[in-house]
Amino acid sequence: MQTWALWMLPVLCRVSLAALPAKPENISCILYFGRNLTCTWSPEETGDTNYTVRMTYSFGKNSCTAPARKASCSFYPPCVLPPDICGVEVEAQNGDGKVKSDVTSWNLDHIVKTEPPIILSVNPISNKMLQIRWKPQERLLLYHLRGTVRFRTVNSTHWTEVSFEDHDLVYNLTGLQAFTEYVIALRFRTSESRFRSNWSKEETGVTMEEVPHSPDLWRVLGPADVNGVRKVLLLWKKAKGAPVLERTLGYNIQYFPENSTNLTEINNVTKQQYELLLTGQTHCVSVTSFNSLGKSREAVLRIPAVHEETVQCIKGVQARLAEPLLVLQWVSSVPEVDTWMVEWIPETAESAFAALSWESVSQATTWSIEQDKLKPLVCYNISVYPVLGQQVGQPYTVQAYAKEGAPSRGPKTRVENIGLKTATIIWQEIPKSSRNGFINNYTVFYQAEGGKEFSMTVNSHVLRYDLGSLTRRTSYTVWVVANNGAGGASGGTVNFRTSSISVLEIILLTSLVGGGLLLLSVFTLTSGLKKPNRLTRLCCPDVPNPAESSLATWTRDDFKGRSSPKESGNSGNTEDRALKPCSVPADLIDKLVVNFENFLEVVSTEEARKGQESILGGEANEYVTSPSRPDCPQGKSFKEPSVLTEVAPGDAHNQCLGMTEEIYTEFNEQPLSSSQSPEPEPLCEEQAPNPYLKNSVTTREFLVHETVPELSKREI
Repeated sequence: MQTWALWMLPVLCRVSLAALPAKPENISCILYFGRNLTCTWSPEETGDTNYTVRMTYSFGKNSCTAPARKASCSFYPPCVLPPDICGVEVEAQNGDGKVKSDVTSWNLDHIVKTEPPIILSVNPISNKMLQIRWKPQERLLLYHLRGTVRFRTVNSTHWTEVSFEDHDLVYNLTGLQAFTEYVIALRFRTSESRFRSNWSKEETGVTMEEVPHSPDLWRVLGPADVNGVRKVLLLWKKAKGAPVLERTLGYNIQYFPENSTNLTEINNVTKQQYELLLTGQTHCVSVTSFNSLGKSREAVLRIPAVHEETVQCIKGVQARLAEPLLVLQWVSSVPEVDTWMVEWIPETAESAFAALSWESVSQATTWSIEQDKLKPLVCYNISVYPVLGQQVGQPYTVQAYAKEGAPSRGPKTRVENIGLKTATIIWQEIPKSSRNGFINNYTVFYQAEGGKEFSMTVNSHVLRYDLGSLTRRTSYTVWVVANNGAGGASGGTVNFRTSSISVLEIILLTSLVGGGLLLLSVFTLTSGLKKPNRLTRLCCPDVPNPAESSLATWTRDDFKGRSSPKESGNSGNTEDRALKPCSVPADLIDKLVVNFENFLEVVSTEEARKGQESILGGEANEYVTSPSRPDCPQGKSFKEPSVLTEVAPGDAHNQCLGMTEEIYTEFNEQPLSSSQSPEPEPLCEEQAPNPYLKNSVTTREFLVHETVPELSKREI
């Protein structure tokens, strides 16, 4: 028993590891008339799988087989000749075994497929019908054929299909437009087959010409002048449903005032526009087109009076982009209106008459245009006019872009009202020529020096923004970005610095300082009123009066007392005298200052003397001085007044300078002693008059002739 088990184990393992091919399913067969029968199935095995197809024909009486490496096999005549019913079976085999499919049955008349037919001719029968002659490539005398024709106009991409049953291989295509070129293709099948042929080669045909259609008529009204005359531009074009090849030889125009028989007619206009000068009253205008077959119906339009109010029946208009179209949709409040006129013009156009485009819409409240027919990045003004009969209502206008782009440049920005922690950002609108779309919003960016960047977005109608919570005495950079549907553009950056002190603080500080000064002034004024002498001395201090000075007294006495004994014995020798040592007087500082100022006055005095000498002819002048009041010391009299003769400017200058130096030298050499008292000394007789003592000294001037001998300084 164990031996038998060991012998069966390899056999069982081999069976479990075998991989049989998949069973063929979904068998499909097509009979290509006159060529072959082709059958396909699934799944298709790869590797070492082989297929064997067995087919029975002649209603099961005969059979044939064919090998195949792929999931497709073909059988050729005489095995496949309709009418017949064939059976097909597929067997898949690999190294591990065989698998057979189910047997399928096929009626060849139901699976027959022919080659595309041939269009022999396309001829116009009338202005709305074309006759098509065609034939199949195969000889199908025993079959009833069913065909399908498709057609379109030359400039259209939309096909229209029409099915028909044909016995004579001729088909009349009706319901066409007059004088229009059509593109035509055809295919067919046998009446029992479920497979159609491919489309035939395309052929073209043109319907017959007829009288022109009534043109679409429009007008552009100009402003009236002072006389009520206005320019009216008439525009017309081929009707929207008119044949593409419609030919027109010319146009006739008629117009007349309403409620009047005064008709004006203009014939044989070859252009599609005409300019009229009409008065301010209501007019009726009509345009007809004509060709060799006749003339069209009239297109009539009513021109309202200048001050006539038209009807408003459009509630709103919406424009949107639906690639590749620009779609316009509106809502009407008057159901009776079924005709509309759509008018569009670039906003930047210089002349409305030259750049205007228009189109008529009937039985609809939507209108669309291909975006490629409009200029990109250009704003268009689109108006919708309701037309009821011959009357035109009030238009409704919107703006739209066929294609938007980012703005060409950003807004110009400036900063105002800079405070401690606030600032106002103001920017200008971008010119419409640079917007390239509708501005949706503005984004304000600001950043402190070395700090974090912040931003704030505002609506498109806002042109300023107040920044708050800024840092005092800090530099900031700000810029504004304008955004539309396609992107944004930034303007230039602006730098500013917040204030270190606010206006309120300045006002408060000024108020405090001003208040303090006011209180001080009030206090000073009050104190002055209480003590007027104190205030007077504070505001107007006493200035010493030179007339009441004792300088004349102590100047003569002190300098006389300082003369040498030799000088007292010989009064004529004044240059060799020397001052005696004496104690320092109490008013030494005042003396020094006055004597130094005397020295400065010598120069001006001498210049004045030169002027006097030139006036008096160069005569020598002598001055006699006498004290105006008895300020001399006791025991001295001025019975013999000294006579000062005029000396040369240089001598006077040297004498005064020497005297000043002697005083300073004496002061430095003599120690100050309170016990020493000044002795009376002779007065310096040759000293020039002190300008500070002019009020205390009487001066007389004597004119001495040159021939008179000079007197000594002590002689009178």
